[in-house]
Amino acid sequence: MTTRTGPDPILFELFKNTLFGIADEMALTIFRTAYSGVLKDVMDYSTAFCDEDGKTVAQGLTLPAHLCSVPDAMAAIIRRYGDRMRPGDVYCLNDPFEGGMHLPDVFIVRPLFYKGERLAFAATVCHQTDMGGRVAGSNASDSTETYQEGLRIPPVKMYDAGEPNETLFRLIEKNVRVPVRVFGDMRSQLAACHIAEAAFLRLVETHGPDVVRRSMQELIDYTERLTRAAIRELPDGEWSFEDWIDDDGIDYGKPVPLKVTIRKRGDAIVADWTGSSGQVKGAINNTMSFTKAATYTCIKSLLPLEIPNNEGFYRPIQVIAPPGTIANCVLPAATAARGLTGFRMVDCCYGALAKMQPHRVFAASEGGNTGISIGGYYADRRPFIYVDFLCSAWGGRPWADGLDGNANMMGNLSSQPCEVCEIEHPLEILSFEFLQDVAGPGKFRGGVSVRRDYRFLEEEGVLQIRSDRRTFRPYGLYGGSPGKPSWNIINPGREDRIVPAKVTMTIKRGDVYRHEQPGPGGWGDPLERDPERVVRDVRNEFVSLGSARDDYGVVVDTEHWKVDVEATAALRAELRAKRGWKETPFVSW
Repeated sequence: MTTRTGPDPILFELFKNTLFGIADEMALTIFRTAYSGVLKDVMDYSTAFCDEDGKTVAQGLTLPAHLCSVPDAMAAIIRRYGDRMRPGDVYCLNDPFEGGMHLPDVFIVRPLFYKGERLAFAATVCHQTDMGGRVAGSNASDSTETYQEGLRIPPVKMYDAGEPNETLFRLIEKNVRVPVRVFGDMRSQLAACHIAEAAFLRLVETHGPDVVRRSMQELIDYTERLTRAAIRELPDGEWSFEDWIDDDGIDYGKPVPLKVTIRKRGDAIVADWTGSSGQVKGAINNTMSFTKAATYTCIKSLLPLEIPNNEGFYRPIQVIAPPGTIANCVLPAATAARGLTGFRMVDCCYGALAKMQPHRVFAASEGGNTGISIGGYYADRRPFIYVDFLCSAWGGRPWADGLDGNANMMGNLSSQPCEVCEIEHPLEILSFEFLQDVAGPGKFRGGVSVRRDYRFLEEEGVLQIRSDRRTFRPYGLYGGSPGKPSWNIINPGREDRIVPAKVTMTIKRGDVYRHEQPGPGGWGDPLERDPERVVRDVRNEFVSLGSARDDYGVVVDTEHWKVDVEATAALRAELRAKRGWKETPFVSW
């Protein structure tokens, strides 16, 4: 796709969009054909298209948490099989210590050949409903080593020259609780790879293998040039930030520190996680690939939207995390609940970037989605497993309020519809609603978080919860206040039993579990908030009359639903006098 003077810009743009279209079509294929709610409703999966060396060329519009991890999975497969790959081969893995992230995330990868020559790879990763282990859903935060968590699959052939690996399929069938659902989801991954192969071969037939190969490399190099040019526009310097996870679910009450230092020089960035906790007993340990994913997500969000997501974006960014730490764990670390740490790394990394770019970075979000699984058996011994990742809201932004009821930046996820939860599982959803006074007050408040009530309808089951931000609340920035903490409540209004943020426990028929997500932090001084916005929030029941007065200094005339201008001016003057003069803090915990 070149002319005598260099690459043809029109043909190059068409080629770029074709490859990204293939990756997106792979994602749509999984969405349309998956069996489980965690894929077809929550959309916890990702797709990518890679070159012959496993370098990511194009990513589907899915999860940042997964897609930055594809290069490590590809490297593990190529190390193992190299030049032994043949047409019709398909590979899979989930081993956190050989290319994976945690056991539920299963990579399925197909090398793409043209006339016997390997030119590319189609890659998918899906969160499977179950991969065995001690707790249904395979994602318990209180496991203490990887061997408790389920079936660990190193890079292996799933298909050998088109023939299925019956041994692998039998092993999976005998180790997972819901094999029909797991195999159905794996077939959706295989279908996505097939769709990618067909589309890619049409592209090769049109332009020839040499042109396609050169164009893929040019797309990666083009992305690197754009990324470096954008990074050069950022100020040089060094910025650090520290945040804390409440605990690891085993050593209750023992904070787990996360620390990152961002160093920017010229057209390159180093993100150094040295100083973070050593790897912990609980299952919240990160693989290096997931730490990279969190870091890349934050930096990417500061750069221009038109920069593609591929290998060229990763090249100017170095991520450092010492082995044996929570940011780069080693055997036998448990990793099932590593999503919690990845999401919290996003908050931590944004904290450092907020010092670099104070008018572009928002306050802490809700801390990441809450992982909830409920497993057990019906009376006839058929298993059921409900897996959900409850999303909430963004932190207050320097120019606007945080988004209400929205997925975290790290995971472009959706919450399962209540009706689907009830049809497919022995559950009744009693409420799914916004919380009042949960968002951190600010000139721009945090987004409004949600709560959900689940009534269990079977005889007995196991409830597993992965949550946080109860002790260390989501921080506010530049005068904004922190959000409210998370809560797990059993039988609200009847028993009101508070259970830990991370817990695996038995529930009985009729028990109600309520989860309240933490509130994101606010940005800027709440006393500078437009009073009309406060009135609107009070009318929408996002903010109470008491919070309007105490946090925002706004007196609301509820008879006419307007601001009492004189009373508000007097109250704000009084609150400022009580506060006295003090420098606006960078961060509020």
